[in-house]
Amino acid sequence: MRLFAAVLPSDGAVRELRAALAGVPRGDGLRWTAEAGWHFTLAFLGEVPDRLLPDLHARLARAAARTEPFSLRLHGAGHFGDRALWAGAAGGLDALRLLAERADAAARRAGIPMEQHRRYTPHLTLARSRGAADLRPFLDALAGFEGTPWRVDTLSLVRSNLPTSGVPGEQPRYEVARAWPLTG
Repeated sequence: MRLFAAVLPSDGAVRELRAALAGVPRGDGLRWTAEAGWHFTLAFLGEVPDRLLPDLHARLARAAARTEPFSLRLHGAGHFGDRALWAGAAGGLDALRLLAERADAAARRAGIPMEQHRRYTPHLTLARSRGAADLRPFLDALAGFEGTPWRVDTLSLVRSNLPTSGVPGEQPRYEVARAWPLTG
């Protein structure tokens, strides 16, 4: 299974972001992420063999049990180079980064080879471009966006089902494979 650990935005946060994006023109060359794909990836695990899942589940459950619920809100926008546009976060960023570190460590200890560790940048991907794109109009349009705080109380293990139809523009489908409450 192709998996990642994530925090999912609340329904209210999704509604607010949808409303903020309603006034943003859709640029040529950008592939916009469907709402069902909106999430804060904590740790991308890639293809995980079934034999590693029991240990991974146990370790992610422990990571969630050691993490207290925290407040988060969507905040502004940012970019990675000239190819990815994202919504940022504010609020409990230290707690979110700690949860990302714990999810990464859980995967490593379960035997999943992880990419080289780098500082976690909280983001929810909105759009991508195959080539260089002028993201400035979108960044400007979303610069003042401030969402309402919500309580993050769940660590989710999400399965990514890659497109198989060959239809241009088809996006991955995501499904929560397991979830654990943050109990601190």
